[in-house]
Amino acid sequence: MAALSAWFWNERFWLPHNVTWADLADPAPGVEYPKAGHLFTALPLALVIFTVRMLFERFIAAPCARSLLIHPGVRRRAQPNVVLEKVFTSITKNPDFRHLGGLSKQLDWEVRQVQRWFRHRRNQDKPSTHTKFCESMWRFTFYLCIFTYGFQFLWQSPWMWDTKHCWYGYPYQVMTPGLYHYYVMELAFYWSLMFSQFTDIQRKDFLIMFIHHLATVGLISFSYVNNMARVGSLVLCVHDSSDFLLEAAKLANYAKYQHLCDSLFIVFGVAFFITRLVIFPIWVLNSTMFESWAIVGPFPSWWLFNLLLLVLQVLHIYWSYLIARIAMKAMSRGKVGQASPSPSHCPTPPPGGKPCGIIQFLKPFLNDLAC
Repeated sequence: MAALSAWFWNERFWLPHNVTWADLADPAPGVEYPKAGHLFTALPLALVIFTVRMLFERFIAAPCARSLLIHPGVRRRAQPNVVLEKVFTSITKNPDFRHLGGLSKQLDWEVRQVQRWFRHRRNQDKPSTHTKFCESMWRFTFYLCIFTYGFQFLWQSPWMWDTKHCWYGYPYQVMTPGLYHYYVMELAFYWSLMFSQFTDIQRKDFLIMFIHHLATVGLISFSYVNNMARVGSLVLCVHDSSDFLLEAAKLANYAKYQHLCDSLFIVFGVAFFITRLVIFPIWVLNSTMFESWAIVGPFPSWWLFNLLLLVLQVLHIYWSYLIARIAMKAMSRGKVGQASPSPSHCPTPPPGGKPCGIIQFLKPFLNDLAC
């Protein structure tokens, strides 16, 4: 175990040349450098955030949903059937005609009955609009609060106005209380999202979102341990700046305020493009790749950190492409700004028709973009 720990915490990987862990172990009185042990605080805090979320959704979000006529509703549950349940859980949730015919003969049911059972069973696992509204309202509240806190903190920090301050004196940079609280709160939030995945209704993107949250936790922890928290705070703020707008658009969509939803989504799209495709590469990547090279010089964890940020930028480009492509498709079909009998509410689509609004085109991507 000692050999494994020594290999993992190899100074030549984590720290610049001629710097050792011993140099950072005993700072001057009143000075605190980041230590890996600090991050354990995020775990109990994550449980606190999870508890606050449960209380928030029950006592604040749920009454707001009811005031907007979004009620929990009672879903029709599929009648218990051992054979069909086994097929549903282990083979397919959407059987083709061959499977339907075989099951129909096996159970002596009509094919339409089997189809109806699978439809009810699939719907049974889907979160209701009420549940999604409460979750989005919680995320909107957290993202807005953490962005406000982070922006106010960075406004008073020299590295917001001159990113070279992210590297002056590195790695002997003091971990201030404000920066520590910002980092630990963000880390605890993503830990809480991982916890909640196991208690929420299971969704088809469970594995993708779990990997996403795990990668986010890893990136935050990595940048903290090697004391790249200053530039890490810039990365967090850039990403938080548009997340609450997306959640606001979701809330408007669930409440069927379609014009408001479309307007919020357009604002979100503009903010996403500016922050991810302009500010992030020019402000953050320029600092991590070029300013740090000139001031500190490269070392192994520096290469890994920049590689991860470049991968993140590739994802930004991909997601921006998806948003632009789907938004253009929606506008070409006349969905955005579609007239409706009510000035604020989206009309109910006809049988077999599609719901109105650009947000409907983006449902497969909304969870990915929010993080």
